[in-house]
Amino acid sequence: METCRIFIVEDDPWYGEILKYHLCMNPDNEVHLFPNGKNCLSQLHQKPDVITVDYSLPDMNGKELIKRIRQINQDIKIIIISAQEDVATAVELLKSGISDYLVKNDHTKDLLWNTILKIRETRDLKNEIEHLRRELGHKYDFEEIIKGKSNAIKKTFSLMEKAARTNINVSITGETGTGKELVAKAIHYNSERSKKPFVAVNMAAVPRELVESEFFGYEKGAFTGADQRKTGKFEEANNGTIFLDEIGELDLSVQSKLLRVLQERELTRVGGREKIKLDVRVIVATHKNLNDEVQKGNFREDLYYRIIGLPIDLPPLRERDNDILLLAKFFLDDFCKDNRIKIRGFTAEAKEKLMQYNYPGNVRELKAIIDLAAVMCNGEEIEENDVGFSKTRSLDMLMNEEKTFRDYTLQIINYYLKKYNGNVLTVAKKLDIGKSTIYKMIQDNELVL
Repeated sequence: METCRIFIVEDDPWYGEILKYHLCMNPDNEVHLFPNGKNCLSQLHQKPDVITVDYSLPDMNGKELIKRIRQINQDIKIIIISAQEDVATAVELLKSGISDYLVKNDHTKDLLWNTILKIRETRDLKNEIEHLRRELGHKYDFEEIIKGKSNAIKKTFSLMEKAARTNINVSITGETGTGKELVAKAIHYNSERSKKPFVAVNMAAVPRELVESEFFGYEKGAFTGADQRKTGKFEEANNGTIFLDEIGELDLSVQSKLLRVLQERELTRVGGREKIKLDVRVIVATHKNLNDEVQKGNFREDLYYRIIGLPIDLPPLRERDNDILLLAKFFLDDFCKDNRIKIRGFTAEAKEKLMQYNYPGNVRELKAIIDLAAVMCNGEEIEENDVGFSKTRSLDMLMNEEKTFRDYTLQIINYYLKKYNGNVLTVAKKLDIGKSTIYKMIQDNELVL
């Protein structure tokens, strides 16, 4: 426990010394004795945690001293110690916010000890909560959760800051592994709702028949097996933020009910009648193009416009330039710290290999690659042979992007241009295509040397 500074205001020096001696039995208590209210007030700059006040002082009564203490510092806890058992006065003072009213008798010092112990425990708990809140805020600093200095990621930071300043709904898009949930948490914990709940729901993991009860909860007896009331995710997130990951997987039958809840800002549990008012910020995420899903009839247009809010598209790792090496070093240092090993960094060849890879699994895949490389490393630097990629998984992830043949062609040519430092003749030979084809794509700004 932290030190607790206690002021005792007592005009009976013998009684005051008894209280001081008793409280000093706890070495974490720092106790100061004052014979009157004036002396106590002159030392409030020391910021005591607790002041015990004799109700009948020679220069002022307890009420007046309490008033003057609170004019200077309202956070100080006050305990009245009186020679008289005046119930009406005690009730009045307790209602005004003092911590306790004690009558002088043989048990006073023990009662005082217990009261101060409770005050200390409450103070320490509040301090711990405040510390955790500060740590949480630091943990979700935008540049703490998303490492990078590329122009692409700076644009993302800018949009996240705009989102955090308002209550607008947010839709986050991006490939698998780009960190959509982390971005949602960062927005929440940097907003005015930061002290309220953040509730995440992965739509792809919830069976279709359970989505409604998972969202809105249910009453006891609503259906077979509902043996008690269940609070839904929206109700859990009330006054805070709900994050709906993979929103594109939401069944059409539930989309209409979600739309009604968002429009009316209230819900009714399954099997219930009570309308529960809602104040919830909605952040959604998907790897799908919701606009295309609307055109295909898989997603309601009215719900789309209700949730789209501020769109944030997370760039894939392959478009973040030297962020790859910055992230690689961060993951390496983190892994070495956790596993108590020493690896300085990467050889030039290992860096080159990392920069040439396409990262279909994005940041999540890079972390897995670096963790494995650190395990395989036999020296003080990660070498080229320590860095390995999963070819099968890479091809699967590449196909999941569902690009046009033209887009895939440009991606392949661009990869080889980077690999061979922009040497068009070498790339044309490697890919068995005409060099004029590549030059034409460069001229049309489809490729950049």
